[in-house]
Amino acid sequence: EFDYCCVHSVWALKEAGYETIIVNNNPETVSTDFDIADRLYFEPLTAEDVQSIIELEQPDGAIVQFGGQTAIKLSQDLMKMGVPILGTSADSVDAAEDRERFDEILEKCQIDRPKGQTVFTAEEALKSANELGYPVLVRPSYVLGGAGMEIALNDGDLKRFIDHITSQFNIEDHPILIDKYLAGKECEVDAICDDEGILIPGIMEHVERAGVHSGDSISIYPPQKISQEMRERIVEYSKRLAKALKVKGLMNIQFIVYENKVYVIEVNPRSSRTIPYISKVTGIPLVDVATNVIIGKSIKEQGYDYGLAPEKKTVAVKMPVFSFEKITGAEIALGPEMKSTGEVLGISEDVEEAMYKAFMGTGLDLPKHKKVICTVKDSAKEEFLPIAKEYHDFGYDLYATQGTYDFLQSHGIPARLVNRINDKENTIFDLILTETVDLVIDIPTRNNNLKDGFLIRRFAVEAGVPIYTSLDTARALIHALEAKHDNKISLVDITKL
Repeated sequence: EFDYCCVHSVWALKEAGYETIIVNNNPETVSTDFDIADRLYFEPLTAEDVQSIIELEQPDGAIVQFGGQTAIKLSQDLMKMGVPILGTSADSVDAAEDRERFDEILEKCQIDRPKGQTVFTAEEALKSANELGYPVLVRPSYVLGGAGMEIALNDGDLKRFIDHITSQFNIEDHPILIDKYLAGKECEVDAICDDEGILIPGIMEHVERAGVHSGDSISIYPPQKISQEMRERIVEYSKRLAKALKVKGLMNIQFIVYENKVYVIEVNPRSSRTIPYISKVTGIPLVDVATNVIIGKSIKEQGYDYGLAPEKKTVAVKMPVFSFEKITGAEIALGPEMKSTGEVLGISEDVEEAMYKAFMGTGLDLPKHKKVICTVKDSAKEEFLPIAKEYHDFGYDLYATQGTYDFLQSHGIPARLVNRINDKENTIFDLILTETVDLVIDIPTRNNNLKDGFLIRRFAVEAGVPIYTSLDTARALIHALEAKHDNKISLVDITKL
């Protein structure tokens, strides 16, 4: 996605008459094509390596907001080398990343965020978590992809996560952020900002609730379950933040809608992984417009109006794709740290059909044998009940481990008992090996270190059986299957979106 952004930015700069240089630390990308930029360097994105290029090329300025967090982190070093940062300033980037400065901005803008604190030691972290109340979100600052991020349910979890963070990151450079965890509806916006205002192509709503990394969530445009009042508040908060942070170019904001209130999770004054997606489905070329803003051409001068763009009639569903079968021993349960390696897109005028197309795009081909294995943690069993009933009513035979089996039976939903891996017969492994299972729904206790739960998830992946670890995903799938049981799907001409 960041490669896409860099390439489109270079094309826009070339059209405006600029000579361009790309410094790329990943040769396996489109921007390595020899004719994209006037100069192309394959070098690590470190201050030392970039300095050599600066000394040789003597650039008039540098754009860092299209290269992700790795590029953003070079802002201060580039300024020390005498290279102006074009677009959003390094100080504004720091204001969005620094907890104390950002909290001051949110207070000034009268915007809520989950309560949190910045800490530097395990003792401070424990004190903070107990003041906030569990569960809490624990993460190092200034990282990409939710690296090192976890949800702690108790002091034991927190101590273990802090040890892991301190072994991976320098705490002086990456102070630890402790936030109260709110399990609400997550949504996000990508916006273009200039000196006069802000353009929001669209609001994206996540299917999985907060706690699953945005890169691993199913994302829907336009939002389906966010009220008009909440949408208006999201747009207003975006305007306030853009102005307060003095953003020039692209900005990504992630929100949680919880108990009829909107909270800001984080603001990134740079491009995000959803830029290609929202550009395609809204028809607004975000990178081109943002690049022109950076070099002095306003949003209005480019023919666009400020505010939230009119919503399209079509629904677009972005769905993550994973490569767990190729990464031996990887935990597949979704959480705050990003694990997806790609994405697909489903487009339709009907939300369920768009969802169905997206599932098809990931390689899912259901229903086949109409057998599903269910193993659900105690705290999620009540919520799982109507989902289980939908699968049963759709014709699926439910196979469940002891606790889930007892719960389903006691609520009148037929199920068959299947044993966990330690038993000698009728185990989940035995059933999966019959190659007649369509799906595994495994909702583990968060931060569950039980070996058999991990082995069940790994075995399903390596046997090629689709597995979902979020009830929201399992619900979305059965709704899509119910809506498109006849397999007849429409074609959409994306050139006319």
